[in-house]
Amino acid sequence: MRKKVVLACEKCNNRNYSTMKDISSVERLEIKKFCKTCNAHMIHKETK
Repeated sequence: MRKKVVLACEKCNNRNYSTMKDISSVERLEIKKFCKTCNAHMIHKETK
């Protein structure tokens, strides 16, 4: 099973992306993606 998670920029906290994640994984997802607000590649973390 997989669940939908929302990713937020670490710098500006803008929620830019959503993705799918395994339910069994405990740690939060961190991916480096492009932020339109910051106009740069930033780390995006999974939100609650």
